[in-house]
Amino acid sequence: MKKIVLFVILTVLLILPLYAQVGKIAGRVTIEDSGQPLANAAVILVGAEQGTYTKDNGTFTLSDVPVGMVEVQVRYMGYGTKTLEVDVMENETAIVNVKLAVVSISIEGINVVSDRANIETPIAFTNVEKAEITSSLGSRDIPLVLTNTPSVYSTGQGGGSGDARLNIRGFDQANVAVMINGVPINDMENGWVYWSNWDGLGDATSSIQVQRGLSAVNLAVPSIGGTMNMITDATQMKEGVLFKQEYGSGGFQKNTLVANSGLIDNKYALSFNVTRKTGDGVIDGTWTDAWSYYLATSYNINENNRLEFYAAGAPQRHGQMRYMQNMAAFSHEYAEDNSDVPDSVMADYLSDFGESEAGIYYNENWNAVNPTYDGKQWWDGEVHNRYSPTFINESENYYHKPQINLNWFTKLNEKLDVYSIIYYSGGKGGGTGTYGSLNWDYSGPSRVIDWNSTIAENDTLSTGSSGILRNSVNTQWTIGAISKAYYQISETVKSSIGIDWRTAEIEHYREVRDLLGGDYFRFDGNDFDTTEEDYQKGLGDKIDYCNTNTVGWFGGYAQGEYSNDKLTATLMGGLSSVKYSYTDHFVDDGTGEELFSETDWILGYQAKGGASFRVTDAVGFYGNAGYVNKCPIFDEVINDWTGELVGDPKNEKFTSIETGVNFVGMDGLLNVKGGFYFTNWDDQSKSFSVYDEEIDDDIKIFVSGIDARHMGVEIEAHSQPLSFAKFDISLSKGDWKYLNDLLDVRYEAAPGDEDTLDIYVKDLKVGDAPQTQLAFGTTLFPIEGLSANVSYKYFTDFYATFDPFSRQDPDDTEESWEIPAYGVVDLHLIYKLPTIVNGIQMEAYAHLFNLLDDTYVQDAVDNSSYNAWAQWGSGPYYPHSGSSAEVYFGLPRTFNAGIAINF
Repeated sequence: MKKIVLFVILTVLLILPLYAQVGKIAGRVTIEDSGQPLANAAVILVGAEQGTYTKDNGTFTLSDVPVGMVEVQVRYMGYGTKTLEVDVMENETAIVNVKLAVVSISIEGINVVSDRANIETPIAFTNVEKAEITSSLGSRDIPLVLTNTPSVYSTGQGGGSGDARLNIRGFDQANVAVMINGVPINDMENGWVYWSNWDGLGDATSSIQVQRGLSAVNLAVPSIGGTMNMITDATQMKEGVLFKQEYGSGGFQKNTLVANSGLIDNKYALSFNVTRKTGDGVIDGTWTDAWSYYLATSYNINENNRLEFYAAGAPQRHGQMRYMQNMAAFSHEYAEDNSDVPDSVMADYLSDFGESEAGIYYNENWNAVNPTYDGKQWWDGEVHNRYSPTFINESENYYHKPQINLNWFTKLNEKLDVYSIIYYSGGKGGGTGTYGSLNWDYSGPSRVIDWNSTIAENDTLSTGSSGILRNSVNTQWTIGAISKAYYQISETVKSSIGIDWRTAEIEHYREVRDLLGGDYFRFDGNDFDTTEEDYQKGLGDKIDYCNTNTVGWFGGYAQGEYSNDKLTATLMGGLSSVKYSYTDHFVDDGTGEELFSETDWILGYQAKGGASFRVTDAVGFYGNAGYVNKCPIFDEVINDWTGELVGDPKNEKFTSIETGVNFVGMDGLLNVKGGFYFTNWDDQSKSFSVYDEEIDDDIKIFVSGIDARHMGVEIEAHSQPLSFAKFDISLSKGDWKYLNDLLDVRYEAAPGDEDTLDIYVKDLKVGDAPQTQLAFGTTLFPIEGLSANVSYKYFTDFYATFDPFSRQDPDDTEESWEIPAYGVVDLHLIYKLPTIVNGIQMEAYAHLFNLLDDTYVQDAVDNSSYNAWAQWGSGPYYPHSGSSAEVYFGLPRTFNAGIAINF
């Protein structure tokens, strides 16, 4: 009888909830300006101890909600709070979609000073939020998270950690502005970006925005192809501590500790992370040994004033695969299918390039060494043991470039806001290579250094080492300030003015890293060395070159904006100026002093404007146009061989027109963007060396005048028609080509000796990035806590990069080698484990890159001077073919997996 009663009671308890008067509330939280999902927003049932957080896709579900009218509160730090009344019906689901707008001075300040675009901004842009960074980056270099973005191409190049590159709309990194919290990080001399300096920043980044084209950035930065701006805001981080342990291919291990205070008393916020990363590398010899750190603090002095402090850095060392190879060195099978060599000589071609046993893992920039060799190495001002006793890298990169920002955001009155940043960046490190005469092993598919025979030979020489390992050192510091003021003239009109000041000093030199068995290395190229003892260089002594460059920069702008409910229009103009100096510490100028040269201030300017019009809440059109007269880089102004100034340096010019349409409808469940762009790049400039018969030597010359046109269409769409499925697609089709030949270009070979050259590039395609790209991704949320993403990326119309200034043969008018089209599938899994202990959340991550293990070329140089068949083997020369190119293959299938604990 007791068992029967107990069974009846349990049955009733199980059945009663089915008849309880409850329902559900489900929906999605998005950012008002962009329509992007807002993850980790709090959704609370007012008056009940019930609530949840939004998922990575912004969706949420509240179950067992009492029937009737209830209040739901949605909030997120920096985005304010919304409270809504919801009518819940029995056994039904009420749909509530919420848009939160920025209200915090912290977020507003970062977004404003960074010129972050929103849906009303008349440009093409893509946001990559924290959830997507976490779900798809997998601890790779930051640019690789952007491969689903239209017209953006990024690769890991040789596979070394931090060796990635970025290309937007056919423009390489020198013409893409890269910023962290609105501060430019492009190199002050040449505009390049070295991603190893920012290793680990992906863990601290809350959002990345890519603006394609001239962008909304009003600083005079090189934003021709576009702008990539990384935001790291302490107040946007959810309170808690995270520890993440990762493992991956190539012996990869990474430990990450992150701590965020959240916003305390609506005043204080602190965020920091520390990362330790090691690995042997997937490609042979591309090991990594790195730390990274990030610190952000903020203080709301009052509702009108806020201070922020940021510090970030990544001291690291890693082995590199610096040199591309002929494709046959990696894979005979791939070369046979794609080298364009006739079948009649294919066997000879493959025989001359013996396929490496390592296959596509092959790297010529390292080799084994006898462990008994105990020679020391020098870098960063100290003597060290080398990384491994069993091998030596010909190419190793080591660097540490900390950056520190202090931000002040202030609202002076209801109409006037001022946003200011002062920053410092310092750096020291370099890359390694050989110097002098070393012994080489030619038995493989390409030459590698024979360390053992070189060491043995140096050990017997009484005249010092014949060949050594050297460091090419770059020591630098930069100080800068950015200040912008915004004044609201009326409800519809506001204005802005700003200044950008920077100054930098960079010291370049080479030094002895490893004597490779010898007692010293003899170098007599310093005019200020006078004795034989001076010529005998030991570890750490400077050789080859030693110069100090300075860069001075000042710019300003003025901007006006008109905005009403339907129309937003902007117009801006800006001036910039740059000044360079050069000191050669090895050259006597004839008076006993070091050779010194300095330019005058060189002026540049820009003007651009645009407008967007909202036809409806869902549909809007935009257009923009601009002209940039860009100041030349250092190498186009000063001859660093002789210290001479270029007599009449030319500014490069860019003219751009763009138009597009945005659709944000169905409560943010479908977003579509499309656009057309047209950019002319006029007066491309370059300094390069030519051989002059009169003086029987190479000279450096400066040439300007090549024009190119970059035009194309872009489409991207994001849709989540179901709560458990999300779809993303992007497509870009470009037409990038050179527009003219340069004939009878005159240059001075020696005083009074004038010569000419011709360059033939008209109608040739621009290389370095695929002109057609397609990306498609599907993300499924099959069960609570599980996210599974499969992405497919396809690249075609891809031409090997080449130097247009090298095309000096009138009979050589063929396109550069067209790299075979390829597609890559990646798989990403994230599972939030069920909570066992209250307050502790665990997540498991898994990434499979190149899931189908496809073999493909991701980077190539046309007509290699080193690895073409004619140069390396005995065969004929097939210009602009696979047999004359040198390539980097994409990585084979690799994985990254880990677990994160949040508490």
